Amino acid sequence: MTMAKAIRFAGRPVWAEISLKAILHNLRVIRKQVGAQRKILAVVKSNAYGLGAVPVAKALQKAGTEWFGVTCANEGVELREAGIRNRILILTGFWPGEEKRLIQNNLTPTVTRVADLGHLERSAKAARGTARLQFHLKINTGMNRLGISANEVECFARTLAGCKHIELEGTFTHFASAEDFTAQQTNDQEKVFRACLERLRALGISPGIVHLANSGAICARPSTWADMVRPGAILYGYYQSFDPPQKKQEVMGQMALQPCLSLRARIISLRDVPVGEAVGYAARFVTKRPSRIAVINAGYADGVVRALTNRGWALVRGRRVPLVGTISMDLTTLDLTDVPEAVLGDVVTIYGKDGEAAIEVSEVAHEIGTVTSDLLCALGRRVPKFYV
Repeated sequence: MTMAKAIRFAGRPVWAEISLKAILHNLRVIRKQVGAQRKILAVVKSNAYGLGAVPVAKALQKAGTEWFGVTCANEGVELREAGIRNRILILTGFWPGEEKRLIQNNLTPTVTRVADLGHLERSAKAARGTARLQFHLKINTGMNRLGISANEVECFARTLAGCKHIELEGTFTHFASAEDFTAQQTNDQEKVFRACLERLRALGISPGIVHLANSGAICARPSTWADMVRPGAILYGYYQSFDPPQKKQEVMGQMALQPCLSLRARIISLRDVPVGEAVGYAARFVTKRPSRIAVINAGYADGVVRALTNRGWALVRGRRVPLVGTISMDLTTLDLTDVPEAVLGDVVTIYGKDGEAAIEVSEVAHEIGTVTSDLLCALGRRVPKFYV
């Protein structure tokens, strides 16, 4: 029995299937790629890219993932309360006032400004723990969002020397365009980062766990793998949009990832519409032939993004059918004229496989000019998730 046939609903017939088997397969592929000696920090921020941080993290923890990466204290606390005991790094720093929660829940903060050291030192001293509070340092190497600048390394070192209750455990940076092999930006960022590490060492400070490789770098930049890597999209089975495009084919040959998400719904309405009739808001689709229009109970609040209006596809009975009319918040319409055997209640696959056919999130992201994580994070919380 297929998952789609097995699922029964008390509410709206729209659901997501998340394959934990695929995620664990991808974890093994990543470990093989970077070597067993390197730690893996699984990026599970934003509810594991919309896929469900708690069940995903539980499966990864059981499989031996050493670290998890989240955005804020709230995300870290959610994992702790669910029983995640492995290390959790707050990737984007902390807001003054969060330190107590970080310490109470054994969450590892990131320092992104020299001034952050004072906040951590005071909180660690007040906690009166016997062990020093460990933190990671983020260095801005050219993305110009978060992190201390290269010219602040000496100031950081002087300030840290006066802090007796905190300890630098790791140092990292973040790449802006690791998947772009037509530009120098990533190489330049790596050079800046390496120079900062050498300056820290020269000042008597060990950078600790060094990590800089995100998904794109894990796939194709071995020089960046360092002590730990931070997979995000590839952990969930989705390749980056490499430039030049042939680079992606090379990566796919080396790393056979398995997409983990299937988003499905059932047909709740079928209507025969004459030629020349409008469908949906603002009459953005008008039938050019007598058409059979289906409705599914899923819209942009569920993850069928509005950018797919009149340009997206879905699968019905193993065949591609066009999404027609404006994607609305709760409903989407499809043209099933070329699938005359379709009936009320049939499964519609928005992302995933149906028979031999497949539509993957990364493919759709490329077609509409966005990134895979954008579409994954659009998956609505009201969509029931089934873990297989």
